[in-house]
Amino acid sequence: MIRILVCEDYAEVSRRAADIVAAQLSGKPDSVLGFATGSTPEGMYAELARDCGEGRISFARACTFNLDEYYPISSDAPCSYRRYMEENLFSRIDIDPANTHLPNGLAEDPEAEGKHYDEMIAAAGGIDLQVLGVGRNGHIGFNEPDEVLILGTHCTKLTPSTISANSRFFASEDEVPKRAMTMGLGTIFGAKHIILLATGAEKAEPISHLLAGELRTDCPVSLLNLHPDVLLIADRAAMGE
Repeated sequence: MIRILVCEDYAEVSRRAADIVAAQLSGKPDSVLGFATGSTPEGMYAELARDCGEGRISFARACTFNLDEYYPISSDAPCSYRRYMEENLFSRIDIDPANTHLPNGLAEDPEAEGKHYDEMIAAAGGIDLQVLGVGRNGHIGFNEPDEVLILGTHCTKLTPSTISANSRFFASEDEVPKRAMTMGLGTIFGAKHIILLATGAEKAEPISHLLAGELRTDCPVSLLNLHPDVLLIADRAAMGE
């Protein structure tokens, strides 16, 4: 079921999303949270860091699992998603670093790493609240448009459009890794609740497929229609308004 919250702008999307994460922590301080990277959730992370700094929420008992990480890449590389999370959130809140998890971007055996990551999520009790963004081509995590989509965490090739979109975080497009470790659709769908953040006119097309009730492997976000509890938080541009 897709519920929709339409916001006026990016700032409101960020604040509303942060409020939902805060409410999850208030109701269950030891929540398992699924986090995303990219430019869309940065505002939400800033709001959460402010809330934590002002004592309104605490991550002290929380546990986090990120959707993805580039492959191959070291965790301390400037453009790694581990570095992104440290800079945007983890270093600014009271979370135990041992309770923050991302796929290993230097795993010698990516297949074994994917199975291990899913086992860790299961051992933690599953993800209570998963935050998702959506790519311009409709990907969620790094589940790219394809004829076949994979259920578990796995290593995948990135499409040229995703490499181009992510090049803004690197010195050049040539430096963007061509592969990534990502939660699969089955892992994502195991979350009890999902919030999907979408901002900007470039997200209007994949959101239109989602809201049309379509199920398309060439637009993975549309498969969220199969999940029982999804809240779309979007600005008017992403809604095509």
